[in-house]
Amino acid sequence: MKTRALLLALIMLAACTPLQVVTHHVSSSKSSVPVGRYQLDPHHWNVSFDVDHLHYARFVIRFDKVTGQLDWRADGMTGSAVRVTIDASSVNTNVPLLDRMVKGPNIFDVERYPDITFASTSFQRTGENKGTLTGDMTIRGTTRPVTLNVIFNGHAVDPLTKLETLGFSADGHFNRSQFGLTTWYPAVGDDVHVAIQAEFAKAP
Repeated sequence: MKTRALLLALIMLAACTPLQVVTHHVSSSKSSVPVGRYQLDPHHWNVSFDVDHLHYARFVIRFDKVTGQLDWRADGMTGSAVRVTIDASSVNTNVPLLDRMVKGPNIFDVERYPDITFASTSFQRTGENKGTLTGDMTIRGTTRPVTLNVIFNGHAVDPLTKLETLGFSADGHFNRSQFGLTTWYPAVGDDVHVAIQAEFAKAP
């Protein structure tokens, strides 16, 4: 009897997480978000740049190593601050030869400038759960302001990690020439589109 009861308890426990996943609900209310420091979830994010390639299509460059920190404050997105660090040597164009060229001295020069960083400076609301986030972006030792359109996707306790988690989508544009990145122009366009998907989890 005890063995059967134990087996039943294990089955119910195993079924608990899938049930929580199926019934999971994310709140769009920013007021429900606990104040504190959140770290970029190392498994749930995407950061990519895309540029015009000979007017055929936009060529996508993604990065494989990114860390980020979000300080969420009582007044929500308006008063919060985020800092993101991209490992420039993790650039991934899906073309090994091009990866080496982009990492080289003519583009990112990763030996001298290993990181690309973004540190927020201000946020302006444009809707209930969205707004424009301006920050200082540093590429190859040059810092310029860049503005991103940000959407707050929601907040909840992640049913798998049990951590308070926030989700965001963002995108924006900057001119690479402002950072001294003029190689291959005009075959490769000056306008760079940034696309971001990110989940931040509160440290336990």
